[in-house]
Amino acid sequence: MGIATGRMASVLRGGCLLACMALLGACTRHGQEGYARYRTNCGICHHGGEGLKGEIPPITGRVDRIATSPEGRQYLMHVLLNGLNGPLKIDGVPYNFFMPAFRAHLSDEEIASILSYLATRGDTHPAPVFTAAEVARERTHPLSSSTVADERRRLDAIHPLP
Repeated sequence: MGIATGRMASVLRGGCLLACMALLGACTRHGQEGYARYRTNCGICHHGGEGLKGEIPPITGRVDRIATSPEGRQYLMHVLLNGLNGPLKIDGVPYNFFMPAFRAHLSDEEIASILSYLATRGDTHPAPVFTAAEVARERTHPLSSSTVADERRRLDAIHPLP
């Protein structure tokens, strides 16, 4: 009985190890895809995620916190799909800029991978994960980039956004 129990424990450890390796591999592929999409579509302005004070808002360490509420998740998808235009205040710093819409340039999966990647760049554990299905639902309701800025101001008044 002791030998059988030892073998079973060994098999279970091996199975757990394989499952963990598969999960980590999937996360890495998703993270690499999100990073690649971010780099080619967002990184040109947002740089490494730190932005440019007073001109381009930082996004590192913010997306994960905004995504903790359903309204915040929706807002983040609206930003990528519809763009963002208008004066905003982020962490006390005023920004008045224009971010283009990616609705016509990126698929639902690509937008989900960018947002999921950015969510990993914060302190929220586990990091929020966005799905293509969520983005597809939001895609059906086009908004102006000014309306998205108004949405941010409304959310910020309810519970301050980072």
